Amino acid sequence: MTISTVGEKAQAFVPAPLPPAPPIEWSPELRGKFDQALLALGRLDSISSLLPDTSLFLYMYVRKEAVLSSMIEGTQSSLSDLLLFELNEEPGVPLNDVREVSHYVAALHHGLALLESGLPISLRLFREVHGVLLKQGRGSHQTPGEFRRTQNWIGGTRPGNAAFVPPPPGELLDCMSQLEAFLHDQPVATPVLLKAALAHVQFETIHPFLDGNGRLGRLLITLLLYEQKVMREPMLYLSLYFKTHRQQYYHLLNQVRLSGDWEAWLDFFAEAVTVTANQAVDTARQLMDLSHRDRARIEGLGRAAPAASRVHRALMEHPLATSGRLVEQTGMVPATVNKALERLQHLGIVEELTAKKRNRLFSYAAYIEIMSRGTELPVR
Repeated sequence: MTISTVGEKAQAFVPAPLPPAPPIEWSPELRGKFDQALLALGRLDSISSLLPDTSLFLYMYVRKEAVLSSMIEGTQSSLSDLLLFELNEEPGVPLNDVREVSHYVAALHHGLALLESGLPISLRLFREVHGVLLKQGRGSHQTPGEFRRTQNWIGGTRPGNAAFVPPPPGELLDCMSQLEAFLHDQPVATPVLLKAALAHVQFETIHPFLDGNGRLGRLLITLLLYEQKVMREPMLYLSLYFKTHRQQYYHLLNQVRLSGDWEAWLDFFAEAVTVTANQAVDTARQLMDLSHRDRARIEGLGRAAPAASRVHRALMEHPLATSGRLVEQTGMVPATVNKALERLQHLGIVEELTAKKRNRLFSYAAYIEIMSRGTELPVR
């Protein structure tokens, strides 16, 4: 539709309600891709029951997703920077970047808590999660927790030369209400993986907030799969795949808007789910192998093994930790913790990152290396 904003006319796009009309053409190839994606999700879900403690894996995995999703939006924080920030240590990048990533972690946890409390994925949930996502830093002046009341655009310097102009504010609530109805299986029930694929595009197209739409749209996929019990734990995050194939990702979103080519997007989305789920299974197995190898070496310490094991376990929860933090986590006295750290350093399991006498900083480097794959920052 033609709109008039900031003194010029522009073409804004108002998406038709979901599900798509005409209906999606399900070729045998596309059906096969979705079957593969569901199988991969099943394998990922089953690995959560094999992990000795899923929370250990999730703690880092959620942070990896936060780093990647924020990188797509231009932040420069690595996984180690985020872990340093959470320890109140100085990260090696601008504080605003790390704070933004930290808010993504908080936003995801808030969304999961709302789902646990019985609130379905809804306009209220979107607004609440958005409020946490943008509570401080760069986006805090962009009305956190409120749908936009002004026109926004993507690319270009103004609506007239923008690559894409989302619906005007007057149409926004109708669009979002229709999306909410679709998420609640109105007018028809939709299989959950297909629902996640369609809803992500629709959310990005509506672009209902002044900032944070990309991050929230990616969170929507994880929250939806968790809410609908496809995953017992929130273990699927597509940001690495979207970041790796960024140009294709944006191109396919645009093709849906320009020509209604949902099939090409769905093919890409199914591939993203399959590759990502398989990578997550592989990462979980590598972490289990690392843990078993290191535990076996620690058992060789004899009487010193129990204390070293407790410190090792604490480092699996937080693989970057100060000696003071490890004292708190393990409940052991500082002398015992420091002796255990010495032994773990001698075994090559732990590295000291500081030469300070007090509150020294230690890294479970092999664990961080496995989790950091794909989040490497470009050389600045």
